[in-house]
Amino acid sequence: MPAAAKSSVKKPARKPRVDAVRNRERVLEAARAVFSTGGAEASLEAVARKAAVGIGTLYRHFPTREALFEAVYRSEVQELADLAERLKESDPVEALRLWMRANVRFVATKRGMSAALALATYKNPELFSHSFGRLTQAVGALLNRAVAAGEIRDDISAEDLLRALVGMCYMHDQPGWQNSVHRLLDVFIDGLRMKGKPRRSGAR
Repeated sequence: MPAAAKSSVKKPARKPRVDAVRNRERVLEAARAVFSTGGAEASLEAVARKAAVGIGTLYRHFPTREALFEAVYRSEVQELADLAERLKESDPVEALRLWMRANVRFVATKRGMSAALALATYKNPELFSHSFGRLTQAVGALLNRAVAAGEIRDDISAEDLLRALVGMCYMHDQPGWQNSVHRLLDVFIDGLRMKGKPRRSGAR
């Protein structure tokens, strides 16, 4: 083969090293914790310290603050989609309840990044449409199971559930808001039960 032809052959992309993948996941987990308590103003140095990596390692994976915000957001959405898949073998109503409770943690993380995420979704509309689609599909699958089982009324949509959740989390800047939302979720889910269906003991 001529030298020119050889040079045009693309080499297969090398997979990231195991330690690099591990460091990236540690940074994402640390960022969730830091942003949910310290908000968007929390320093990236604080994230690096919590992840036990150097600031240079953080920047290699996430060159800007916005890139880290977006990665955390996408990771949280993926975890919620994965959780919905795992809950498909659980009791239909409790699966729906557990998934919506997991969203409260998602909101807690996201609230510290709301301004940055608003800018990111403005620049990249695909970020919002993809994430909203994944969440709608995830909760829709759980809702359909509960409806098919005759446990939940059939006149509510997946979008309705997400809107209700957003409304419950509206006062997320107030002390104790997560406990309050958990109580509201229990009332909301129980209110969707078909008449005559008793509430399961130990639902909390």
